[in-house]
Amino acid sequence: MKAYLCKYIPPRADFLTTMTADEAKWMKQHGAFLDDLLAQGIVVAHGPVMDPSGGYGVSLYQIADDENIEAITSEDPIVKNGAGHYEHYPMRHLAARG
Repeated sequence: MKAYLCKYIPPRADFLTTMTADEAKWMKQHGAFLDDLLAQGIVVAHGPVMDPSGGYGVSLYQIADDENIEAITSEDPIVKNGAGHYEHYPMRHLAARG
């Protein structure tokens, strides 16, 4: 198994407070996408980070050795619609409750 910290970088620093109607729709789809991966055990945790200099999202993934993290996150509706991108950081180990 491989583990990653994935950081969702929105298209602008004030994105969370200035989303258009389309972006808000895509963000709902983004949340549902991550919740589905959480239910499948692929995502261990996810949520928004309220950084005063600009919010972003964080998700922790645990995937099979033959899976590609970029391929998974590229399917996120917010990314597919061009509203931001992910940075991927491999982790040596991921321990979680449960």
